[in-house]
Amino acid sequence: MSKLLQDAVGEFSKLPGIGRRTALRLAMHLLKMERESVADMTQAIARFRNEVRYCAKCNNLSDEEICPICADPERDRTTVCVVEQVADVLSIENTHQYRGLYHVLGGVISPMQGIAPSDLKIDLLVDNIARGGIEEVILAVSTSVEGETTLFYIMNRLRQFPGLKVTSIARGIGFGDELEYVDELTITHALRNRRAVE
Repeated sequence: MSKLLQDAVGEFSKLPGIGRRTALRLAMHLLKMERESVADMTQAIARFRNEVRYCAKCNNLSDEEICPICADPERDRTTVCVVEQVADVLSIENTHQYRGLYHVLGGVISPMQGIAPSDLKIDLLVDNIARGGIEEVILAVSTSVEGETTLFYIMNRLRQFPGLKVTSIARGIGFGDELEYVDELTITHALRNRRAVE
């Protein structure tokens, strides 16, 4: 195999979810592309990595100091949805069901991976709430052990704001799941978050 091809495959396989076979397919696809298209792609990736910023208000990705969501005067500024990663913002935005603001933590608390509360943007969230105007915080973090630990930690930090409504997204059994194959934690969440049948 060509050394150049080996290097390209090696770099592609560093990406999450990309094994060596997929990396090889991507590298071979690049050879079929026009040189200008490949140059545009590499330039866009380099510009993204070097020029992207994090919003000073919510820690979302942005081209400017303040992201478009925080700058949008049409957004509901009384509600903040707390998520782990930028990808979570995109997932929620794609539903077109939420019109409030966001706060991106940048991960979850994970002692095993050396991620402490101070490594996340929890202090920024608390500072934003302390400025006033926020009435509800929606916690939308994963249902993993690390996510639950993060949820518990944030809820304890937010107890200093007695009038603040703190909610969590509903968790439970997915559509089409069979009950006998669902784990106990998921069933527990489903029972706690039950609602009236309409």
